[in-house]
Amino acid sequence: MRSLLFVPADSERKLIKALAGPADAVILDLEDSVAPDRKAAARRLAAECLTGRQDGGPQLFVRLNPEASGLLAADLAAVMPARPDGLMLPKAGGGKDVLDLARRLDQAVPVIAIATETAAAMFCLGSYAPAVPPLIGLAWGAEDLSNDLGALASRDADGRLTDPYRLARTLCLLGARAAGVEPIDTVYLDFRDSAGLARECEAAMRDGFSAKLAIHPDQVDIINEAFTPSAAAIAEAQAVIDAFAAAVGAGVVAIGGRMFDIPHRRRAEKLLARAARYRR
Repeated sequence: MRSLLFVPADSERKLIKALAGPADAVILDLEDSVAPDRKAAARRLAAECLTGRQDGGPQLFVRLNPEASGLLAADLAAVMPARPDGLMLPKAGGGKDVLDLARRLDQAVPVIAIATETAAAMFCLGSYAPAVPPLIGLAWGAEDLSNDLGALASRDADGRLTDPYRLARTLCLLGARAAGVEPIDTVYLDFRDSAGLARECEAAMRDGFSAKLAIHPDQVDIINEAFTPSAAAIAEAQAVIDAFAAAVGAGVVAIGGRMFDIPHRRRAEKLLARAARYRR
């Protein structure tokens, strides 16, 4: 997955638009985007959406309400019979929370945890390996964390993340890769700023993230393009693979005056596998 689009599960109009779009995954949201008096309606529409899904469409995940809300049991009772493709666990406090969720289910379902939404959760980013499976990805978020920290904002006047949130981003990336799951970059809130989103996607891809959350359908094409290897990147990766194939047993090869070693070869292999996956 490259793009994961949040959609309020109580909005039939938004659900229809999202399901017809290019997102790799649509996240039927029962949590933050749904008002308390709309939770029951959101569960009903989410279940209907899951039941009526069409082959060839996006994967359908459900963002649940956290255990502490008292709403989790009702969420699971409503959506699990419709067999979602995956679940998103907000306010995760470590791998134990993922395992606790798995124990409540009567079926194996992939889980993505949002892993940085409280100050306490920041100290648990190294605890997710025992939760694989069902854990397949870690995402991070700034807004709930900023609220927990009592901060005025998560970005400075130039739109750059401030230090606590850059730390959250980095720890999410490290925690995901240490656990062997996919790191997923957070949302870009200004959905009208296409250039800003593209820059943030480029930085996330550069640093090792494999996907990004979206809050608006207009963001999806930009995210998909950014997280799909470019023709130039594919050509460079293939050149590295070809050079090692031609130099049997070599640990280092030279291409155009640059030296490439085994980590470069492994990175090239991963990039080509990723490119092949999205071509399919």
